[in-house]
Amino acid sequence: MDRELEDLPQDLRWREWIRRIEAVLFASATPVSREALARVVGQGVSVDLLVEDLAAELEGRAFEVTRVGGGWLLRTRAGYGEAVRAAADLGDQVVDLNWMELGVLAAVALHQPISRDGLRDLFDKDIGRDVIGRLATQGLIGRGPRSPKRGSAFTYVTTERFLTVFGLESLRDLDAEALADAGFVRPQGKR
Repeated sequence: MDRELEDLPQDLRWREWIRRIEAVLFASATPVSREALARVVGQGVSVDLLVEDLAAELEGRAFEVTRVGGGWLLRTRAGYGEAVRAAADLGDQVVDLNWMELGVLAAVALHQPISRDGLRDLFDKDIGRDVIGRLATQGLIGRGPRSPKRGSAFTYVTTERFLTVFGLESLRDLDAEALADAGFVRPQGKR
């Protein structure tokens, strides 16, 4: 593949690089890193500027470029979610969680790594294996670090899929206050 495109005028070269990035983002089911995108454009070209230009081109369209988990995704704008769900086969892309599962997921995200005992303390009740199992089956949480002491509890952490599903670049994007206001987690310091 000719990355440099030296036979093209600069404006057409830039346009082709944007189209390549768009194609990669369109085809990928997971966030694409800067390093991966750099493999389809010329040496010394700013991937960030190309992505910004692509995002500007998509303004007002049904799709947008979203920064997620250290990379970028091309995704449908939220306002079109209902139409997509009504007509498209989304397979395993749909996350179907009840309020308890959402609350546990929010607690894991905010307090990770956290054990089932830690979750019980937050919710004042035992969190069943079925809740943890459903979140793990959907790829939203995974096993976290465990103390090397024999008999120590398993801990849970969120996954890259969690970031992707909820459109977060990193866990720093979580809004603990909004989660507490929605009733998913107890505000810090309150019992």
